[in-house]
Amino acid sequence: MNDESKLKKATFGTGLLKGLGITMRHMVSHAVTVQYPDEISALPARSRGVIALKEENCTMCMLCARECPDWCIYIEGHKERTEPKGEGKRAKAHNVLDRFAIDYALCMYCGICVEVCPYDALFWSPDFEYAEGDITQLTHEKEKLAEWMYTVLPPPPLDDGAQGPELKLPAPVAVEPPPAAVPPPAPSPAAAPPAPAATAPAAPAPSSGLSDAEAAAVRTRVYQEEMAKGSDPRVAEGRAKAAALRARKGTKGPGG
Repeated sequence: MNDESKLKKATFGTGLLKGLGITMRHMVSHAVTVQYPDEISALPARSRGVIALKEENCTMCMLCARECPDWCIYIEGHKERTEPKGEGKRAKAHNVLDRFAIDYALCMYCGICVEVCPYDALFWSPDFEYAEGDITQLTHEKEKLAEWMYTVLPPPPLDDGAQGPELKLPAPVAVEPPPAAVPPPAPSPAAAPPAPAATAPAAPAPSSGLSDAEAAAVRTRVYQEEMAKGSDPRVAEGRAKAAALRARKGTKGPGG
């Protein structure tokens, strides 16, 4: 009898005993079954439930629809022209989103649309309770996708030693002081003083924007507020820059 046969004879039945031991261990252990829907367990932070849409960030670049391997994203829109804001300026055209729908009966949750979106308009939401009784009702429109934005979790904190995006503030501009006013010549003592003429009330000076230093402070404050709300760093940087420009021009933003 060779060595292989002796080994098989010596270890005969050990596999069966190991399997029975595992079965007995699970029989006496506590069950971990979650009684859904009465009980809902916490999902991991990177769970892929549904794709939510932030409509105000979408520019209809069609990049997500072109890169989708399942062709389950449908985008429709039109162009509108805005009137010029001042004399000599040209009217501008911008895209208006009419429809943004995702057919979840075809979606395979690859996440390519979320990754390729250059304007951070698509996000992963951990919400997974969107089943329908009819497969034709699994095409959800932009109104439903916008509702899922309220369930999107904030971005995870940076790793130890990692650096966030640098906030580039505008360089301070040296402002030259106005030239000193030249005093009028003193009247001759022989000449009689002229009668005072009626002067019209001075018109109020037009309201001007903030200085560069104050606009930089506004930009820093808006950036910190956006980051505290959980906005993407690039979105926070863009909103902070827009707020600084409005403050420098003395105009109000949307809703301000």
